[in-house]
Amino acid sequence: MAPAYDVIVLGLGGMGSAAAAHLAARGVKVLGLEKFGPVHNRGSSHGGSRITRQSYFEDPAYVPLLLRAYELYEELERETGRDIATLCGGLMIGRPDSRTVAGARRSAEQWDLPHEMLDAEQLRRRFPTLTPADDEVALYEARAGLLRPENTVAAHLQLAVRHGASLHYEEPVTRWEPYRDGVRVHTREDVYTASRLIICPGAWAPELLADVGVPITVERKIMYWFQPRGGTGPYRPERHPVYVWEDREGIQVYGFPAIDGPDRGAKVAFFRDGGVCTPETIDRTVHDHEIRAIADYLGPRLPTLPGTFIKGVTCMYSTTPDEHFVIARHPEHPEAVTVACGFSGHGFKFVPVVGEILADLALEGGTPHPISLFDPARFAGKLNGGS
Repeated sequence: MAPAYDVIVLGLGGMGSAAAAHLAARGVKVLGLEKFGPVHNRGSSHGGSRITRQSYFEDPAYVPLLLRAYELYEELERETGRDIATLCGGLMIGRPDSRTVAGARRSAEQWDLPHEMLDAEQLRRRFPTLTPADDEVALYEARAGLLRPENTVAAHLQLAVRHGASLHYEEPVTRWEPYRDGVRVHTREDVYTASRLIICPGAWAPELLADVGVPITVERKIMYWFQPRGGTGPYRPERHPVYVWEDREGIQVYGFPAIDGPDRGAKVAFFRDGGVCTPETIDRTVHDHEIRAIADYLGPRLPTLPGTFIKGVTCMYSTTPDEHFVIARHPEHPEAVTVACGFSGHGFKFVPVVGEILADLALEGGTPHPISLFDPARFAGKLNGGS
């Protein structure tokens, strides 16, 4: 008996929703399984905004994927009519030899990306909300900006359904197993068979992918919104870019313009400041001492921003030891199972191209996209990714 589905996608957050949309658009029979409701806030694909940028300080190897992601985000907006990307410009700020500045400059120069280098005086004059130290500089990228994570996930789910995918919510997967030439997936409600399985577990990766030896740490993350003193006018997207700002100790803070009206404020966060947690044990309360800590940190850098605290929201980073992604076929079931995890707090901007890659790997066994950086054999010697 033939499997009921061509591909089952486990997890319909950012990556899983994109995979379901790409697969369904190629005419295959897709089942998507999600333990929560659509566009939920229990994982990592929420919070109103995510930074997108091409001068990528993490590694120049990401740039080709970013260029493709930008194309796909434009297509996603056209096909769904949703507001997804706002290219308001972006600043990578720090000392010239900091990872944030030097890494971004290296990627921009290697890939001939348009950018400007600004010294502290130029930065203060051009963006008066910011007060960098005299020895700090910035790389400015006009094509950087922000993405709407909830709209992105909703758009991919919309396209998946439009192309015939079946999406089941509030249906947690309890286990999966090889079955004939494919897989069998058990949920609390039913058992399904498919020729292929794609696992996009987010913060549930340590539990669901324990058998592949991928070392992933789940970290608690807080996003904060403040009402600037004097109002949000200077923080509107036409005047205020997104930014990543690194200090001399290597601490990074990032932020956004005020995008949702005068009463919603501007969003800021530390890049890596959370304690280790699990999806079950994460403390979702934002405490007073945490609010004071980021307000005190921002004060010398954006003096008018930490005016009135509006709200704080938690999410989770799923981080690999080298902070690079894991995208590959399963070590023991390479013909049937593909995994995508460990996006380490900087993966959302890649959502549509990761969906494309996962569809390639599941249907073709490989992808033309350059993903050797994401081969988890670098950890355990077990997995073999596409090339």
